[in-house]
Amino acid sequence: MNTSLTLVCTALLLANTASAFAASSVDLTVKGVITPNACTPTFSGGGVVDHGKIASKDLVQNNPTSLPKVMLKLSINCEGPTAMALRPIDNRAGSSTGSSDFGLGLINTNKKLGRFYLTPLNMVADAVPVQPIASGDGGRTWYAEWAWELQTLWGAGALDDATTLLPVKDLVMDLEVSTQIARADQFDFSEEQPIDGSGTLEVMYL
Repeated sequence: MNTSLTLVCTALLLANTASAFAASSVDLTVKGVITPNACTPTFSGGGVVDHGKIASKDLVQNNPTSLPKVMLKLSINCEGPTAMALRPIDNRAGSSTGSSDFGLGLINTNKKLGRFYLTPLNMVADAVPVQPIASGDGGRTWYAEWAWELQTLWGAGALDDATTLLPVKDLVMDLEVSTQIARADQFDFSEEQPIDGSGTLEVMYL
């Protein structure tokens, strides 16, 4: 169902010798579609990656330190075939050492601790293998993308067509979570410091 709203502005101009009427207007349209098919995303393990306690002496001093990769299962279940995508949101915005990755929070008041990023693997849509795709223009165009990034939408495409978003009912994949701590020689680890990464994957209906 589409709804629209039009706002009209008018003005009255008075001249010295005669009156004249000039009208100007601008249109505002409110649009949208209400879909009957809702989708529910679910993470295995409650969506928590816990690296436990890491000794600061084990971190690389002059280069980033990569922590062990962790695999999570992501399932998205819809009430019917739905054109949908995932929009990543960095809940620690401004704290990442990579512009396309999620941040790990700030330590020592204002220093960026590092980053984490997600790699989709073994993607299956409605019992058929598919490939990960991404869009940088809000879903108008799509391309193959093995490493999903912020500022893009994430979706599923057929193995032989990365340019078209597939409507799906049930989408399942493994998400490899890669975490990297920035070079350690810039930090003060005289006290314990938290790894505080947080991200949200929001379902977008297209």
